[in-house]
Amino acid sequence: MALDLGDARIGVAISDDRRRMAVPLGTIRTGAPQDLKAIAAMVRDNDVTLVVVGHPLSMSGHAGPRARSAEEFAGALRSFLDVPVVLHDERLSTVEAERALRAAGAGGRDRRRIVDRQAATVILQSYLDLKRG
Repeated sequence: MALDLGDARIGVAISDDRRRMAVPLGTIRTGAPQDLKAIAAMVRDNDVTLVVVGHPLSMSGHAGPRARSAEEFAGALRSFLDVPVVLHDERLSTVEAERALRAAGAGGRDRRRIVDRQAATVILQSYLDLKRG
């Protein structure tokens, strides 16, 4: 399962059992501890064995405030979940997700509503491809 951390929502994606293809699962409203509880429920309900958290590094590869926030969130998840939690570079995942949604004909309002879960899908697919590579 992958998470794309946003200010208002957390996008969630999941892979098939063979870890080949990522698909969007939904979104969760941000706000502790409800977001952690919702993620834990998704992990349990979907038999998740690993959680990938998008790590928004700068284009130069340095960790800015948003990356440090993702690191802190991943740390909180590690203490809350019984499965491994890893960070994965998510540079340009939202840009790629928005481009794919535009190409699919999603309008501005629809794009804003679903971009978080689509970005989580991009993050997870990137992680799966890297591990398979």
